[in-house]
Amino acid sequence: MTATPPVLTQDVISAEIAQARRAYTESLDAGAAPLHHPPRAYPPYRSSLARHPRRPLVLVDDPDAVELTGPVFGVTDVTDLDADLTRRHHGEPIGERIRVTGRVTGRDGRPVRGQLVEIWQADSAGRYAHQRDQHPAPLDPNFTGAGRCLTDDEGWYAFTTIRPGAYPWRNHDNAWRPAHIHFSLFGTAFTQRLVTQMYFPGDPLFAYDPILQSVTDDAARSRLVATYDHGLSIPEWSLGYRWDIVLDGPSATWTEETR
Repeated sequence: MTATPPVLTQDVISAEIAQARRAYTESLDAGAAPLHHPPRAYPPYRSSLARHPRRPLVLVDDPDAVELTGPVFGVTDVTDLDADLTRRHHGEPIGERIRVTGRVTGRDGRPVRGQLVEIWQADSAGRYAHQRDQHPAPLDPNFTGAGRCLTDDEGWYAFTTIRPGAYPWRNHDNAWRPAHIHFSLFGTAFTQRLVTQMYFPGDPLFAYDPILQSVTDDAARSRLVATYDHGLSIPEWSLGYRWDIVLDGPSATWTEETR
């Protein structure tokens, strides 16, 4: 008779997060360089143990051939409507309307122009418009949760959307993801893609989330959290958040390519 495995609790995950944090602090005290990106296998984030590559990457002899089978996001040119996730349906979505904006720069602070920036997110109740998301929260029929824009000559992007809700996931018992927005940035080709997540300041779930806590360096983790900017808030319309993205260098924004 097969024994029932013990329930993986938040206390266990939190203890593992604390242990990883202590180990990282001790490595810094011993003179190690800061880690701006977490290890590919981070035990508290259970699926990371099985999902990262364990063999050498496959060499692509013809890089251009990758473009022929790469993803295509949208069948038309990018328009202003694509950046407003609140105007994609006949009705208005439910939730707190927000504006998220920032600059995309390189390590030298120079703007990255014409960068395709895409976002996707849950609705205000924490539901994604995806058939695999079936947790019992209301799905907003007037919110698809995906948008895109191009950075301007100064590297600025801007989206109008709804603040997403927290949602459960099955990493462990009673696991909840903090509110976040997924960001995707493309260079000049689909093979030049970076994916990351933006979080909201003051979220009480930060300490419990092994995905965010996998970024064990405090400074690197803080760069994933947007700043509320009252000057970006529009009277009687939306609250404003600023989140800048640095593509490389010691102040780079953490991205998921190491996963």
